[in-house]
Amino acid sequence: MTASSINSALGAPVAITPDEAAEADLLRRAQAGCPEAFRALVERHQQPVYRFCLLYLRDAEDALEASQDTFVRAHGALPRFRPRARLATWLFRIALNLCRDRARARRKACVGIENREWACHSAQPDEAAMRDADLAKLDRGLNALPDPLRAVVVLSCLDGLSHAECAEILKCSERAIEGRLYRARRRLSEWWRADPA
Repeated sequence: MTASSINSALGAPVAITPDEAAEADLLRRAQAGCPEAFRALVERHQQPVYRFCLLYLRDAEDALEASQDTFVRAHGALPRFRPRARLATWLFRIALNLCRDRARARRKACVGIENREWACHSAQPDEAAMRDADLAKLDRGLNALPDPLRAVVVLSCLDGLSHAECAEILKCSERAIEGRLYRARRRLSEWWRADPA
């Protein structure tokens, strides 16, 4: 929750940061049909959305398509968007739904393919960092988590969203987010100690 949304909920005067004001202006202009404003919004959010899709889907090509589809869907729905939450929260919700659909379709299409090598990519182009043993091990550990636990780890720990934002995106309570994070961390810790690599 942002400071402005807390103040608004409490009936206090709303003080927004310069970054929030700039994004609100871009959003208003994009909703009015300004393609440059929408392009600027995409540029602001494309890396976090891509990173989330990559960590959820575990495949760079699928993640790129899902992140692009996120912005295509957002563009189509932009005139109906009402900023009750941050734009990033809305975009992550769209991305999560698309990632779930892609993961379901992939599971159906890939039944019986056990030897597929899943990529361990980072949104950053630094290939050397992706080869690092700890990153590869963490990648395998995240992949071993069930989807609901992996999603909350990616949103909260890797994308830095608040528990309230995670709860809104995943459509559950903040208490559920806390429980999922606790279980995910415990499972990852147990997995880390048991994994020989």
